[in-house]
Amino acid sequence: MSQPDEPLHQDGIGDPDELDRLWTPHRMAYIRGENKPSDASSGECPFCRIPKLADDEGLVVHRGALAFVVMNLYPYAPGHLMVCPYRHIADYTETTDEEAAEIADLTRTAMRVVRTVSAAGGFNIGMNQGHVAGAGIAAHLHQHVVPRWPGDQNFMPIIGRTKTLPELLGETRRLLVDAWPA
Repeated sequence: MSQPDEPLHQDGIGDPDELDRLWTPHRMAYIRGENKPSDASSGECPFCRIPKLADDEGLVVHRGALAFVVMNLYPYAPGHLMVCPYRHIADYTETTDEEAAEIADLTRTAMRVVRTVSAAGGFNIGMNQGHVAGAGIAAHLHQHVVPRWPGDQNFMPIIGRTKTLPELLGETRRLLVDAWPA
């Protein structure tokens, strides 16, 4: 923000309003629906494609027998992970007992690891089941593990319509991978 004795200088369009701008052009990929499947088939599903990629390319943090942990490409907060079954299923009730148990175990481990590397004060854990419930990719079950800190997002997403991330996803992924128990 400009100091009282400095002239106001802004590069934005419109009348000067003395507000700083935090540009997040990378969010346009999400807004435009890039990487979103064109249909609900497993061939179009990013959660089916990710396990076929190298871990660093797919942002995979850990691979289990029935499910995997991946960084969210469009995170709500730094360290936002998702736990996904390998199997292309849409609803939590479709999981086998073994899949449900592994998703739960990977979620608990993800919370421990994120606390270790970033001292998260809390978490939002959840699954959006169906488009009506807010699922961006409703065709493939995924559990969100979103770390939270006191005052972490404050006014930014509400008033500023912006989310802030202090480091690149690849760097966050490396910290989590290195801290994941063997």
